[in-house]
Amino acid sequence: MFGNSGRGPLLKHESRGFGPIGARVESDPAELEAALGHVFAKPELLVCALTHRSLANELALENGHEEVGGAGDNERLEFLGDAVLGLVVAEALYNAHPEWQEGELTRVRAQLVSRQHMAEVATAIGLGSHLRLSRGEDRGGLRRKSTVLSNAMEAVVAALFVDGGLEPVRAFARRCIMGEAAEQLAEELRSGAALGNFKSALQEQLQAARAGTPVYRVKSETGPDHRKRFLVEVRLKADEGEPGMPLARGQGSTKKHAEQDAARRALERLAAKAAKTGAPASIQSEAEEEAQGEG
Repeated sequence: MFGNSGRGPLLKHESRGFGPIGARVESDPAELEAALGHVFAKPELLVCALTHRSLANELALENGHEEVGGAGDNERLEFLGDAVLGLVVAEALYNAHPEWQEGELTRVRAQLVSRQHMAEVATAIGLGSHLRLSRGEDRGGLRRKSTVLSNAMEAVVAALFVDGGLEPVRAFARRCIMGEAAEQLAEELRSGAALGNFKSALQEQLQAARAGTPVYRVKSETGPDHRKRFLVEVRLKADEGEPGMPLARGQGSTKKHAEQDAARRALERLAAKAAKTGAPASIQSEAEEEAQGEG
């Protein structure tokens, strides 16, 4: 098993064309292919998409060459992936929302292809554990850096496109990039909240009512690493020694999505109460509302 010139254990994908450079991958690429929903006919594309410039340069220096200047890293794929991602997301929004005008389509697309959202998608599928980094950068925590994750996610999208065309990219985008995030953004457009900011809208409403400040707590995490589900509760900030009043709970594939969902539900509850009474809603927890309904 270790008779490969001291390079470490051979991996499954070496037999599929990864070669010596692929042997530096410590995780099983088949796990990532499962999360992406695509088995690569040319697995070297996935290797390239996962290869950070630091490792490409390190390997070049080990072999007695100058810096590779991007030839062995994921930066060219990142450039292509950015364009492919914009096209696929724009197409999906165009087909799903015939009622939206250009401005609405543009605003939602910008949120879905943003570096922040792409880093969250990368985290949700466990991309960080598959990145190929130099030894120094690996020890430096680069796997968790949002910029590195978002860039690698774009490169992986490009690898999907080059290997299989638009269809595997569309399927991945529907499942992991659009999904609940697109639904949430559409709901924010309908509600008039600033896109991506149910949390900000809730904080502003509570402050205007002098009711306090919302705080968010993760109640539970379920599912495997590439399909995590978070349950988050939003409460009013507690006084010292007090638990704080719970307002609502939300779920999502990332903590941010779950927090936004909790804030959205809290806003809906406040809006429903205001509509019933014809006056600004008083702050009331979900549990108190349920108890009143049973009574």
